[in-house]
Amino acid sequence: MHCEQIVVYRYNIENVLCSEKILSVGSTSMRTLESIYWYGVKLIQKAANTSLFIEKLYPYRDFDFALPSRKEAFKAVLDYMVELTGETEILIMPGYNFKVCEALITNFHMPSSTLILLIAAFIGEDWRKIYNKALKNEYRFLSYGDGSLLFRD
Repeated sequence: MHCEQIVVYRYNIENVLCSEKILSVGSTSMRTLESIYWYGVKLIQKAANTSLFIEKLYPYRDFDFALPSRKEAFKAVLDYMVELTGETEILIMPGYNFKVCEALITNFHMPSSTLILLIAAFIGEDWRKIYNKALKNEYRFLSYGDGSLLFRD
């Protein structure tokens, strides 16, 4: 998975903290929100230096501690930051345990891409039904294509 830059401001974190449900608009936003959670985990465990960087498989390791709630992780980030700039290369694939996002608005992605893995992780095996319907009905794919509203499996 490629590395993407993250820039987050205090009001972004404050909005997440006061929200019950989080809807991400786009896969990059989803990767950002989930990465912020994992950065909060690192801060709580005192395993992060001042830079934000989430490795591809960091969320998949066996942790020897109970993972914090979304609010606890985001509060740790808020307590630490003024403006947060960093990078993520988080790979979201089937087996990923989502910590932040309950819904996603996104376009239709190309087969065999890492973004299809993200969709499969998010909604489960039903992704095949959705994509088959899109293909049969000639939906447009990629950035200027048709969009979808997806809810977590």
